[in-house]
Amino acid sequence: MARIAGVDLPRDKRVVIGLTYIFGIGRTMSGKILNLASVNESTRVRDLTDDEITRITAIIQRECVVEGDLRREINMNIKRLMDIGCYRGLRHRRGLPCRGQRTRTNSRTRKGPRRTIGVKAKK
Repeated sequence: MARIAGVDLPRDKRVVIGLTYIFGIGRTMSGKILNLASVNESTRVRDLTDDEITRITAIIQRECVVEGDLRREINMNIKRLMDIGCYRGLRHRRGLPCRGQRTRTNSRTRKGPRRTIGVKAKK
């Protein structure tokens, strides 16, 4: 099993797909990495040689911000927005959508499950 950037890549998938299991690497970036490392995209992860794994790892460390460093950077950016008190920071703080979506309906992912508000009966 190939272990790159602290992530075990699935053995039976093609390398171009397997690299996307690393946080911060998508399909496009995966293809670019494999081109730089001169590895065929259609090879399976289990068929990679140690030399190919080493080249891929070196390129990822040199070119990309992935996994823990990327997560830390994203969290620091969100924290900065909250500290300066801008609109996006306030939306993050309140747990609401930041990118202009409507909130009267929808946005359940950010707001969480519905909290029903009870109506008191007339006496």
